[in-house]
Amino acid sequence: MAITPRFTRTAAIVAVGAVSAFGLAACSSGDSGDSGASGEPITIEYLHRLPDGEGMTPASEIVDRWNAEHPDIQVKATKFDGKSSDMILKLETDVKAGNGPCLAQTGYSEVPQLFVKGLLQDVADEAKKYEDDFSAGAFSGMKVGDAIVGLPQDTGPLVYFYNEAEFTALGLDAPKTLDDLTADSAAAAAAGKYVTAFTPDEAQNWLSAQSAAAGDTWFSTAGDEWKVDAEGAGSERVAAFWQGLLDGKQTLATERWGEGFTAALNDGSLIGHVGAAWEAGFLLDSLDGTPAEGQWRVAQLPDFGAGAMSGPDGGSGVSVMKGCEYPAEAMEFNDWFNTQVDDLASQGLVVAAKGDVETPEKMLRQFGGQDVLAELSTATENLNPDFPYAPGFSTLSKMNETAAAAVAGTASVADIFTTAQDTAVASLKDLGLPVAE
Repeated sequence: MAITPRFTRTAAIVAVGAVSAFGLAACSSGDSGDSGASGEPITIEYLHRLPDGEGMTPASEIVDRWNAEHPDIQVKATKFDGKSSDMILKLETDVKAGNGPCLAQTGYSEVPQLFVKGLLQDVADEAKKYEDDFSAGAFSGMKVGDAIVGLPQDTGPLVYFYNEAEFTALGLDAPKTLDDLTADSAAAAAAGKYVTAFTPDEAQNWLSAQSAAAGDTWFSTAGDEWKVDAEGAGSERVAAFWQGLLDGKQTLATERWGEGFTAALNDGSLIGHVGAAWEAGFLLDSLDGTPAEGQWRVAQLPDFGAGAMSGPDGGSGVSVMKGCEYPAEAMEFNDWFNTQVDDLASQGLVVAAKGDVETPEKMLRQFGGQDVLAELSTATENLNPDFPYAPGFSTLSKMNETAAAAVAGTASVADIFTTAQDTAVASLKDLGLPVAE
């Protein structure tokens, strides 16, 4: 198929930005090749990074069921053992060489840049057939303006984890609002406890997700240009909240993936945490067999000022790669695979598809019998549906450096969002994309 750039003015775009607005390449999403014309089954290759760990339903086993039920559309699933960044490099090399897979697992924040590079295919017509199977917030993660490049697989909505026994002992309830969380922080700190942790090494995704939960949209379009607004009213609320806790020494300031976080969890000083839903699969592992086992619960994120809304901290979908010969058949499998909710949940995923999911025994034990996945499904439904990413989002890792400075007292929390604003604008310009000033 010939790939022709288009450039027409698109003003009414609420998501990332129209394909046409930035002259991006696009293929017809309705072309399904000559499937079945020869009477031979077609083969679709799917590259993924699912963990396939002990006690999980392997991706290959799920795919085997599809293949048994669909003799005309056979899927070959390959697990990539390596970092996400390494897989992206492999995809870029293989697609440009004309031998890339038809489907591949891609992070939501990676999608816009992969599309700009011409690695993903617009399959909007096919994707819309399956839209109702997924939460609106998750589905939006696979959009680049008018283009839709695949279907969502898992999500990372922010939720609130807390030690119910410790909260009860302090006379506290799970916070419903940011004001509640502020008050709980003061009460807990007076008793030598923390109901939150400020984690600078997670600032990029963690704080941007909080801005989304506060109702902000960082990336949109203004006519033919990108518009960046990382310092909106929601970001201001988030910054003021965390600045107050840091100034009052009422939050545990530590790296999320450092020893300090786990140590505070284990010694009982950290009794609450604003975290991504996917953390439920391992957050409490170090408490197994201790008196704290079964004491923790998960609740919806407190209202950050936009009502019952959460923001995306991680998650991925399955994209259709450029050059896929059978996009319609690939999307049929894509929808089927990503609606196998119990199988995907066994992989530790917070599935993007709608439907009841059975909470694994491990989570039931660690969270005192709570139906954790039901709570996380609600959080997925509450995702801000208007928080798309933009090309170059990875460069916003500079937020982590500013967050570390905020902990050290040489920068403010508000400076973190200024870093996001300035870095995003510079990154888009470096990619040759027009930006509204």
